[in-house]
Order: sequence, then C-alpha cells, then structure tokens
Amino acid sequence: MSAPEVREATTRASISTRKVRPTWPLYLLFFLVAGLVGATISFELLTDSLVALGIPNPGPVTTWGLPFFRAVGWMLAALAIGSFMFAAFYISPKVPDNDNTRLVEAPLSVDGDIAARTGAVSTLCLGLIAVLMIPLTLSDVSGTPFRKTLAIDMWGVAISQVSTALAWSVVAGIALVVGVAGLIFRKWIAQPLLFVGAILTIVPLGMEGHAAAGGAHDYGTNSYLWHLLAMAVWVGGLMALIAHGRRLGPDMEIGLRRYSNVAFFALVTMTISGLINAAVRVEWSDWFSTTYGYILVAKTVGLVLLGFLGFVHRMITIPQITTKPGLFLRFAVVEAVLMAAVTGVAITMGRTPPPPPRDPNLSQMAIQMGYDLHEKPTLANVFTMWRFDVMFGTIAILITAGYLYGVWRVYRKGGTWNHRYTAMWLLGTLSLFVTTSSGLGMNMPATYSMHMIVHMTLSMVVPLFLALGAPLTLIMRAYDTGAPGQPTAHDWALAITRAPLLKVLTHPLLNTLQFLVVFYVLYLFIPLYELAISEHAGHLAMNWAFLISGYLYFWELVGTDPAPVKRPTAIRLAWLVGSMPFHLFAGIYLMQLTTIMGEEFYQSLGLPWELNLLEDQRVGGGIGWASGSFPMGLVFLLLFIGWRREDRETETAYEKRVESGEDHDFEAYNEMLARISAGGQPRAEFEETEFRRPAEGEDPPEGPSEGPVLDLRSRRKR
Repeated sequence: MSAPEVREATTRASISTRKVRPTWPLYLLFFLVAGLVGATISFELLTDSLVALGIPNPGPVTTWGLPFFRAVGWMLAALAIGSFMFAAFYISPKVPDNDNTRLVEAPLSVDGDIAARTGAVSTLCLGLIAVLMIPLTLSDVSGTPFRKTLAIDMWGVAISQVSTALAWSVVAGIALVVGVAGLIFRKWIAQPLLFVGAILTIVPLGMEGHAAAGGAHDYGTNSYLWHLLAMAVWVGGLMALIAHGRRLGPDMEIGLRRYSNVAFFALVTMTISGLINAAVRVEWSDWFSTTYGYILVAKTVGLVLLGFLGFVHRMITIPQITTKPGLFLRFAVVEAVLMAAVTGVAITMGRTPPPPPRDPNLSQMAIQMGYDLHEKPTLANVFTMWRFDVMFGTIAILITAGYLYGVWRVYRKGGTWNHRYTAMWLLGTLSLFVTTSSGLGMNMPATYSMHMIVHMTLSMVVPLFLALGAPLTLIMRAYDTGAPGQPTAHDWALAITRAPLLKVLTHPLLNTLQFLVVFYVLYLFIPLYELAISEHAGHLAMNWAFLISGYLYFWELVGTDPAPVKRPTAIRLAWLVGSMPFHLFAGIYLMQLTTIMGEEFYQSLGLPWELNLLEDQRVGGGIGWASGSFPMGLVFLLLFIGWRREDRETETAYEKRVESGEDHDFEAYNEMLARISAGGQPRAEFEETEFRRPAEGEDPPEGPSEGPVLDLRSRRKR
C-alpha cells in the first residue's frame, strides 16, 4: 500500500471512530461567557456611569439584564451571519446531476440545511431579545424599574424618544423577516440573500451610541459599522465551522480554507477600523487613565490573542485537519470562548461614559455633520477639499483592487480581457471615490444643490460605468468552475446572472419603477427627505439606495454582463425612450417647488456664507433635470449603436447565406416561379411554410432538387 493510500485509510479510520456531537451546548457556553462578562463589567462600572449621567439606579434586573442580553444578542447575530454564510459559500448544495451550471436550482444539502436552519432560529431569537431590549433600554436611560417599563404605553415612549430603543425595534422587524424567510426557503439561491439580511440586523445598532454622536461622528459611525461587520463574520464563521466539524460534515477542508481567508481579512478590518474609531473618540493619554480606556486596552489585548490563535490555526492545525480534525476543533472552541469574552467586553463600552471630547467647543455644524465647512463650494474648490469617506471611499478602493486582481488572474491563466471593460470599471470606482471623498461629498449634507449633484452622480454615473465594466463576467473568466457538485466563485457568479429574483427585478416595468421610486419618494415626501438629511444613517441609506438602484437599472439596460433575461436592443431602446420623460419631469417639479425642503435643518447648520435656500433648491432641481440628460443621452447612444451593430450583423449573415446558396427562402421562391412558368399553381402551403425563417437552433428545410428558373441571387448581387 502506497503512502497516500495509508494516509487516506488512516483518515477514514479516524473519522469512522468519531461520533456526531451536538453543538447547542457550545452555543450556550459562548452565549453565557459573553453575557456574564458583559454583565459583570457593566455592574462594576454602573455606579460611576449613573453618577456621571445623573440617572437613578434602575434596579438589578436592568443592571444585569441589559448588558447580558445585549451581549447574547450580538452572539446570536454573529451565529446567524456565520451560519447563512456557511450555507451559501462553504457547504456544497445538492447540485442537480452535479452540473454546476444548474446551481440556481440546487436545494441545500443536509449540512447546508442544518446551517440555514441554525441561522434562521438564531435570527428569530435575536428578534425576541431585540423586543426585550426596548423596555430594558428605557429603564436604563430613565432610571425607571424594569417592571414599570413593560406597560404598553411606555413602549411608544421608548421608541419615539430613545434612539437605542428605536434601533432595537428596527432590529426586531428585520430579524422577524429574515428568520421566517430562512425557515421557508430551502434552496441555495436564497442563502446569499439571507446572509445579507442577517448582516442588516446589526446595522441599526451600529448607527447609534457613542460613535454616532459628537465631532467626526461620520468617521466614528462608518468605522464602527466596518468593525461590527468584520467581528460578526469572524465570530459567527468560527461558530458555524465548529458546528460543521462536530457533525462530521463533508468538505471540511474547503470550508476551513475559505473561512481562514475571510478571517484574515476580518482581523485586518477590525484592527484598522478599531484604531480609527478609538482615535476619533479617545486621546492616547486616556487609554491608561480612564475606565473607557481600560476597556479599550482589554479589548485590544483580546484581539491580539485572537490574532495569535488564528496564526496557530494557519500554521499548525489547518495543515493537519485531515489527520487530526479533533486538534482543530479543540483550538477552535477555545478561540470561540475567547471571542465571546471579547464580545462581552466590547458591549460594555456602550454603558461606559467616554472621556471628554477632543474639542469641547464644537460648532452646531460639527455636531450635525461631524465636521466644519469654511468656504462656499464652487466648481473649482470642491476638488481641493478632501475628507476621506470611510464607507464609500473604502469600498471604491476595495472593488478597484478586487477587479484588478481578477484581471491579473485572467492573464495568469493565459486568457485575455477587454481593456475597455477595465477602463469603464476604473472610471466608476474613481467617480465613486471622488464624489464621496472630495468637496462634493463634504458639501452634500449642507446644501440642496450639492446634494443633487452627488445624488445624480451616484445613481446615474457611477452605476453606469460599473455596469459597463462586466464584473460578473470577469469573475467567471478569472475562476474555473468547481469540481462536479462543488461550486466555486465562477459558479456563484453564473448563478447570479440566472437568479429568479433578478429576473423579476430587471423586468423593464419593475426596473424602471424601482429606479424612479427612489427619486420620487425621497423628494415628493418632504418629511422623509428632512429625516434622511438630518441623520448620518439617512445619508448612508440614501447613498446605498442610489448605487444599488442605479446598478440594477443600467445592468439590464446597457450592462455587458449576462442578465437573467437579455432583451433585444431595440426593445431596450424603446424602454429608455419611454422612461426618459419621467426622469426629466422630477427635475422640472423641483425647479417649480416653492416649499423649501429641509429648511429647518439647513438653517441650523450656521453656514459661514449667505445662502438663499429657495434659490439653491431651484438650482438643485435644474441640476437634476440637466445632469440626468447626459447619462441618459450616453445610454441612448450606446443602445442605438448596439442596435445598428445587431442589424448589420444580421444583414451580413443573411448575405453570406445567399452567397453560399444556403438561403432556402430564395430557393423556395425560385421553385414557385418555375411552377408558375410551367403553367402550374404554387403549392397551397407555400406561403405558410416555404418562406418561414427557421427559428434559432432549428434545422432549415431542405431546398428543391431542381435548379431555379430565375436565380434571384444574381439580381441581389446587382
């Protein structure tokens, strides 16, 4: 027996002697560690916090319960994210006939189904905790005993007056939808969407707290969101990996390798975002002289230890996963326990008063926007002002690097890539970076006209260039299809182009409606606009909506990637022409509007230059009307050129068939002329069958055996 055969036999024997073990006791351990650590630290620090805030002690139920359930809620959110991530990308589904091109039809495997069900149940449990956190939060901030805040009328007070309670109510709503959907949908194609939905459950909590207040809160909030996402993917992915190993699931090596790469990037993201967040809110001297600083130090030490354990995994346990799977699982459990403890430490920061702000004399503008503006924006100086956008500036850098890496992989495989696609993608990412990080993005919250410039760029310019960059095609070219029944990035990208949901969303009517609804709803419902511009969360939501809506619209209209249904260019051209008036009408409406949108907010900023709000709004409406014409004109030109190209290709192919004598329509016509010349009648079925063009993929009818009396091909040449 050869050495590889011996190793394989040893591995099989080792696996056969192991038993499938449930993971729920470990889940409870992780939850208890996180909750008890958070509750203990919070209880020890609560007296100082209450004194500093001037709030009465709400009692032991709130003192212990709020940090305990907050930590457990975070762990449940992480478990849901990790479980859906595993079901979507780490565990192979039951692909029909092991044909990876049919991934969109694939139901989940047994292990994938267990992971998805774990994610759904975890999300529903998170929703229940979110509901419980509403009265607990009101009790905490008001000093009211918990039993009194359980009254129904108190819930309305909590949600309307306490931002944290409102955030938890939104979490409960999202968790309910995602959890129920996770229990219903059992195909692979739903798992990436459920993964995104699980991520959305933690976003509302990232938009409130210390990071969302005070100066530079745009940096604080955006970096905190990156931090939470990385932490959830890291912690949740490890818990899902442990569960997969304990039930002896297949493809453990594949799942571990993919998780290891994700965990490395998550650690880097957590480190960078954590440093940015701490630098914004805490002076370096406060790290070792304040309670808040001590907690930061403890959390940092925990992250360093976790990074060390991750290094041990990559160097020692992962290479031995096939021969010593138990070694990895033991290390992983210890790592997960430490992660839970670090989570418990982290949630106590929300209940600990931070050190005094760096600048105690913040202007109203800095409080509202996070920074000050000192000069009126002009066409020249908006490109000399720069403030890096931690959210969209980072995304622009990441997707640029990812795209160039994909191009490098294509060339490394010996393939070729259209440079025009690369140029379009780089124009899109550059437009995104400049729009959000230059003076355009800085002045967007301050004036209506700058808001409209950024809106039109993010919804019409950036998505148009990105759609022309063919990112899904690049993924399919850069990565090979997986082994039969084991999909890879190539197969995931192909499945996206065939997704049933996208087939519905990219229907011309629905696609146009969703693109217009973002515009009309935001500006016709003035209270919604005022709410959106007055909160940083509103700015983030608007920008994401602009980008996603625009990309869906242009993907089907002119995108170079395959689409679920790629309609003829003539139809798409007619679709564009029919929808263009609706784009222009909104700008005209805004130019004639006499009500000043967001007047109270704009006046509260105290801009250092004179600004006529109504005139600025009319300028913004004109920008919306005029700037929409340019990208739509470009799209019209691209579609018209494509239409003419398709028409020429069809005509050229037809000419070639005629030249080669393969055009059976002419042969049938010549046969008809021969019959008439001989005094006979054309066949009755001639008009129905002889001149029918064969459908795509259909064999053409056989031509006549006799030569024609009149050769129409010669006339065609003349």
